[in-house]
Amino acid sequence: MHFLLRVLLNAMAIMAAAWFVPGVRVTGPLPALAGGLILGFVNALVRPVLLLLTLPFTLVTLGLFIFVVNAICFALTAGLVAGFDLDGFFAALLGSIVVTIVSWVLNALLVEKEDRRR
Repeated sequence: MHFLLRVLLNAMAIMAAAWFVPGVRVTGPLPALAGGLILGFVNALVRPVLLLLTLPFTLVTLGLFIFVVNAICFALTAGLVAGFDLDGFFAALLGSIVVTIVSWVLNALLVEKEDRRR
């Protein structure tokens, strides 16, 4: 149940990014759900490896390079899901920032309430 909630939250965050960021396009709810699922896997499997490989850049930029890593993960997800398109790196960067903020807010509102019930 917790995994399904995370996928739905990611899908809603992707739809928000498509709404707010020009250059991020999602053709409907199914590509958003697929994007939410793939983004979860990319964040769990690919992002840690990218963070480790880019650690020197992250240290030199005082952590700002993490935004680039998030944009790469977001672009990878868009590349794997039909119906989820990006116009370029800047759209991926802004889209990943929107997804991060929306996911954080939704997780704070919904997941904490679920955890308190247990």
